[in-house]
Amino acid sequence: MRLLLIKAVATALTIGATTASAVFVTAHLKNPAAPLQPAVLNTGNGTSTTSMDGTLTVGPSVQPSNAAPITSTYAS
Repeated sequence: MRLLLIKAVATALTIGATTASAVFVTAHLKNPAAPLQPAVLNTGNGTSTTSMDGTLTVGPSVQPSNAAPITSTYAS
């Protein structure tokens, strides 16, 4: 009888956790119209800030390139 109770409780907890996860995920759907963050190609040269210690220039870290695209990731 005790083994049956443990199995029933474990099954109920599993079903409850699965249901709660499904409800949470459906309540927090992504917005497909949202812009990509950060905007890399439209940024320009960056933003400069000057303080008493010097100048800090922040710009995009990913730059467009003319290099050939990678078509394989095979490594021996």
